[in-house]
Amino acid sequence: MKKIIEFDEKCPSCNGTGLYVGMAERDGYAVICYTCKGTGKHHFTHTYEEFEKREEREDIRGVVQTNPGICLGGNYDFGGMSYQDWKEGKPFIIGMEMRLYTCPSWWYQSADYKKKPEWKECGWGGSFSDCKHFSTKSICWEKWDKEFNK
Repeated sequence: MKKIIEFDEKCPSCNGTGLYVGMAERDGYAVICYTCKGTGKHHFTHTYEEFEKREEREDIRGVVQTNPGICLGGNYDFGGMSYQDWKEGKPFIIGMEMRLYTCPSWWYQSADYKKKPEWKECGWGGSFSDCKHFSTKSICWEKWDKEFNK
């Protein structure tokens, strides 16, 4: 069943003034606010369906904890877990990372920043794959496993 929330709010674009000053409006010039048409009031409407249960997906075979910017697909092993395990609520555990494609710093920057290592030897100049140790990232994962599983 669809539900609707609606109310009038102070326009968030112009802060209720009806006038908008952006980067192109200078020296005392403004434009009529596009969001509220100059009224200072914005009518907010949100239509939604009440949540009952998580819907099923028939087209998913694997679930990864996060995607650090890698195109996923094909018959490659990207780590993670099966869709069935995810549906059952099983946790992501150590070893389910995309270890073939990422280093610990790259992975945990997205997956769980508190676990991201801050090693002095990590030296990358713009992308993690530019790090001089990236080609031997399995050694970095071994080090991460030892430090994280103390």
